Amino acid sequence: MTADHPFAQYLRALGKGPKMWRDLSFEEAFDAMDMVLGDRVDPLQLGAFLLLLRRKGETGEEFAGMVAAARAHFLEQGVAAAVDFDWPSYADRHRQQPWFILAAILLADQGFRVLMHGIAGFSENYAPTRPGIELFHVKQAHSLSDAAAGLEESNLVYLGLENFCPAVQTLFELRPMLGVRTAVNTFARDLNPFRAPYQLQGVFHPPYKALHLGTAMALGQPNTAIFKGGGGEVLRNPMKPALADALVEGEHIVQEWPALTEETTYKWREEDLSPMQLLKMWQGKLTLPVPELAIIGTLAIALKMAEPSLDFRAADTRARDIWECRDRARFG
Repeated sequence: MTADHPFAQYLRALGKGPKMWRDLSFEEAFDAMDMVLGDRVDPLQLGAFLLLLRRKGETGEEFAGMVAAARAHFLEQGVAAAVDFDWPSYADRHRQQPWFILAAILLADQGFRVLMHGIAGFSENYAPTRPGIELFHVKQAHSLSDAAAGLEESNLVYLGLENFCPAVQTLFELRPMLGVRTAVNTFARDLNPFRAPYQLQGVFHPPYKALHLGTAMALGQPNTAIFKGGGGEVLRNPMKPALADALVEGEHIVQEWPALTEETTYKWREEDLSPMQLLKMWQGKLTLPVPELAIIGTLAIALKMAEPSLDFRAADTRARDIWECRDRARFG
């Protein structure tokens, strides 16, 4: 008889009968993902693993184990950089403008070093992050060491996932084959390549807030703010109160951010998706009050992370002042 493949134990744990399956421990999730990223599993096993996890529902501990394994598969090990904010951008189908780019630029202007990282996403009939990043002349690094060097010269750098962990990138490419998003769409957001003390998370589905919180806690992330973000990105909706699950020096706090406008309707998915809209907004040549407040509100959440003593109103006011005082001609 043929002995079981080493990976089979994890499929067995996830795939037993209705009362027999169980979650994986941190160590098991680490080992399983380490085998996946090391190309030591059969494609059939990989598909089964990802779909069984999705059907069961992943846990924060499982995601944390996967993040730890992914970090061990970075192309470069031991590369350090003094980064303040980690800003993931992993939504693959932007049906609205990535206004959050402007908030990230403003945050960097306050002296904070920000690493934004993510995937390319779909471009046709969508508005991915990277064209906007390029429009504002943000450095797009080619490796972790290149990003570290870039952060010595500029406070905002973008790093594509394929340039620091291509093994994880390949998992994103399985969606057309499997038909659904999988664990990688969640845990990649928590990679935090330089272990920045402040981490922002915007999720499309509110139940994922608790999963990211559990992941952050299991990984020892000291500060994070996790909220329902526009298009699954770090973008506050100013028309509604925002409930953010925050870690402040490791302590879990639920923040209740107020709405910033009495407007209740804005058709995000009917926006002009040209990247030039972002530039026009920065230059003051575009009048869209709701997206403008989204930029301000997003910046406010980041400012409060860095200065927890700020109350919500003070953070929103400071963010508004920063926005209104920006150099509109800077990117002309």
